[in-house]
Amino acid sequence: MALNAFIFVALIVSLFPSFTLSRTLSKTHTVLNVLDSLQQAQAVLSFNPQTLKPLDQQEEEESLTYSNTSIFSVVLHSRDSLYKTSHKDYKNLVLSRLERDSARVDSLNTKLQFALHGVKKSDLKPMETELQPEDLSTPIISGTSQGSGEYFSRVGVGHPAKSFFMVLDTGSDINWLQCQPCSDCYQQSDPIFNPSSSSSYKPLSCASQQCSALDVSACRGGRCLYQVSYGDGSFTVGDFVTDTVSFGNSGSVDNVALGCGHDNEGLFVGAAGLLGLGGGSLSLTSQIKASSFSYCLVDRDSGKSSTLEFNSVPPGDSVTTSLLRNSKLDTFYYVRLSGMSVGGQALSIPSSLFAIDASGNGGIIVDSGTAITRLQTQAYNSLRDAFVKNTQHLPSASGVALFDTCYDLSSMRSVKVPTVSFQFGDGKSLSLPAKNYLIPVDSSGTFCFAFAPTSSSLSIIGNVQQQGTRVSFDLANSRVAFSSNKC
Repeated sequence: MALNAFIFVALIVSLFPSFTLSRTLSKTHTVLNVLDSLQQAQAVLSFNPQTLKPLDQQEEEESLTYSNTSIFSVVLHSRDSLYKTSHKDYKNLVLSRLERDSARVDSLNTKLQFALHGVKKSDLKPMETELQPEDLSTPIISGTSQGSGEYFSRVGVGHPAKSFFMVLDTGSDINWLQCQPCSDCYQQSDPIFNPSSSSSYKPLSCASQQCSALDVSACRGGRCLYQVSYGDGSFTVGDFVTDTVSFGNSGSVDNVALGCGHDNEGLFVGAAGLLGLGGGSLSLTSQIKASSFSYCLVDRDSGKSSTLEFNSVPPGDSVTTSLLRNSKLDTFYYVRLSGMSVGGQALSIPSSLFAIDASGNGGIIVDSGTAITRLQTQAYNSLRDAFVKNTQHLPSASGVALFDTCYDLSSMRSVKVPTVSFQFGDGKSLSLPAKNYLIPVDSSGTFCFAFAPTSSSLSIIGNVQQQGTRVSFDLANSRVAFSSNKC
């Protein structure tokens, strides 16, 4: 009898692996499986991408084909599932991720401040990009400088299509990839795109509507040049063109405007470029006239993949809320958040801390590239204090990097912790699994509360809190939907 019970439990665990990481006991508490989280942390260090099938074969098998030709879908990977980390221990990997994340947040805040302070396109000029020989010999490593290169999709560019890994980024609008000839290109996993190999490649003129929509542009021989600069001084410069973009077996779109970067510094190792999925007119979502798009971000410490989809219907069990826009900046996706709760108890956080004011300050955005959720200091302190009050049974540990609330769980296999939930303005609530806010920061059992304060007025729901949840942006009806366990 005991043997049969053991077999039954083992079968349940094998069928529902996410159940072993955290499970909801009630609306007030949830359980984190410490052992499984640490095993995943160790596995990412020893992961060897060469054991996977060839990438193009993988994409062909995983890419979905829809009978509805308006639905496009491509496979979505976490960076650590594709590239073997150079870090020898998990804590160094975490510190590297957090460094990238801080640079990412700085970049988003810089973009917003430019918009709020009325910096006009005419005030922005292309920077000098002539580099010294020693700059050219310096290898670009990881995504340390810009920080948004955590999740990749594989898309085709040109006709015939060549496949490239592109970073998924809801916080920017310009699509771009590295192009031959290079004055400075960083190392990427695929061959660098050669425009002469594509019959659908067309340079844009300086008088084109797409060129006029760029924040920074210049003219050379009647052709449009673009430049995208990020908050830390990283940039990409090149020709602004149109070409065909294809989405695996699910279809393609002609004449998509994108940057063909010949000088790219300080950006993403591995990825060929970036898919801008923001709300601006030059984003991929706007150009393909998508009525909606959605993604599901798998755990970065797992080797699994999910999908990025356009024009698909959100799952029926989704928690929905209003999608808001900032009149000063159309790139970011704001949501109507009214508050948060810990252990089923609502926190006394003024809803005004999450609202956009008349000047464009404030508000909270959903971002695919930021890892750790940032809350205004007053809101963060209220959240942290409530969590600490409800976890006095757990041994504390010293803070790590931007985390000030950590625990020593090295002697435990699982722990019961209070549930953290987002409360939306529509009266709906999204409860997070424990693994989305209590994360390992080393291999020895130190776990930290994965939220951070910010002095900026802008709050951000990051991808650690989004893991395992399909996030759907209904652009036509201005709604955002969250559906748990839909990867």
